[in-house]
Amino acid sequence: MLLIVWHDQSGFDTTFLRALLNDSWRTVYIIIVNAVFFEYTLPFIVRKRRYIIYNIFLGIVMLFVFMIVWSYGLYNWRSLGILLNIYTPLGEPATLKVLLTSQMAFSMGSLFFFAIIRHTFQYIQLQRAEQQLRIEKQAAELNYLRAQTNPHFLFNTLNNIYSLAKDKSDLAPESILRLSKILRFMLYETGGDHISIEQELRIINDYIALEKLRYDDSLHVSISHDIEDMKQVLPPLLLIPLVENAFKHGASETRSQPFVDIHLFIKKRRLTFIVKNSAESFSGDHRIKENIGLTNLRRQLELLYTDYSLVIQQGDSIFSATLQINLASHV
Repeated sequence: MLLIVWHDQSGFDTTFLRALLNDSWRTVYIIIVNAVFFEYTLPFIVRKRRYIIYNIFLGIVMLFVFMIVWSYGLYNWRSLGILLNIYTPLGEPATLKVLLTSQMAFSMGSLFFFAIIRHTFQYIQLQRAEQQLRIEKQAAELNYLRAQTNPHFLFNTLNNIYSLAKDKSDLAPESILRLSKILRFMLYETGGDHISIEQELRIINDYIALEKLRYDDSLHVSISHDIEDMKQVLPPLLLIPLVENAFKHGASETRSQPFVDIHLFIKKRRLTFIVKNSAESFSGDHRIKENIGLTNLRRQLELLYTDYSLVIQQGDSIFSATLQINLASHV
């Protein structure tokens, strides 16, 4: 519009304010007409009908009507502006044909720019809607994975308590008490998107204490950490699947000298979590089969971070899992 104002001001002996008022008056009409054309008329023409000939006929008729609106209609709008002392004719008086041609040219130019602006606006809206749908889909999948992981975690823990109860162990009541503590944490502390490293370590320690009740002194468990800031956050229960895997598929299946070693390091927002456990002899010809906990963990990492790695290795009587995450790469 400013280009048109500049053109009118330079082509005719008038002020910038007067040229701006003239073109603003015409623009009001053009916006209303084009809005009706794009928002109501075009959708009505292209609506699905029994015979396409109806669409073609409607298109021809409506195009003829709007040609009149864009030419004679704008000319009459100009005349109304003159009558109301809003629009000021510029230059020498022109014939009706010249005025109609001028108004038509103005209408066609504005129609072209209006179509571009409308298409750009709809494209941006579509991109935003697509992004929102992607976010909602990821959130729904994360909730599903967590809902799947938590019962799996509890099921394994209940199995541990069942084995103690079956053996009529005096440790069964204590194990139930520890389980209730873990359940309370899962219900009230893990409902949000993040928890602190301090809280995550607490649940890991509680789980280890619960697991150790099943074993005698033959099981060796060590846990160490080197963390710059214990208040740093990460998604809840992200690390526990590796610890659970070490006990369920490692220490519990080892006949002699079972052990679990856990090390957590966080420096400059880079997390390294290493879990090693004893395992029975392994033939290198077989692939490592990941359980539901590890599979869900990999998928959660894909959804949550752009910079991470999870390496699972089976050595000679040793199973290790190394998780590395750039916490700053959270999406």
